[in-house]
Amino acid sequence: MIAKIYNEYGCINISESVIATIAGMAAMECYGLVGMASKRTTDGFVELLKKENLRKGVKITQADNKLIIDLYVIIEYGVKISVVAENIIDKVKYYVEKQTGIKIDKINVIVESVRV
Repeated sequence: MIAKIYNEYGCINISESVIATIAGMAAMECYGLVGMASKRTTDGFVELLKKENLRKGVKITQADNKLIIDLYVIIEYGVKISVVAENIIDKVKYYVEKQTGIKIDKINVIVESVRV
């Protein structure tokens, strides 16, 4: 359980997988992104994840009641990586904060590969 929101009616628990799914879906809407990559690249191969497994390319950590989101992505060849990364950060931050009400401290975009 990553977040608890209290109100006058009780408590709302938001799990890590829900936030990861929201972040993955928001990132996939960005121009220049081929897809999300598997975060386990110990063998040197990068796996392009399908739409139903997007949360596997997102790592969420919580420190001092602030969320840190790591996105493992595959970028399209020929686009400016910094512009695509800034677009991903802005969109993910907006969607996660809008849909969950949780403030995000930092979003890291880790480019695992570039594909044609």
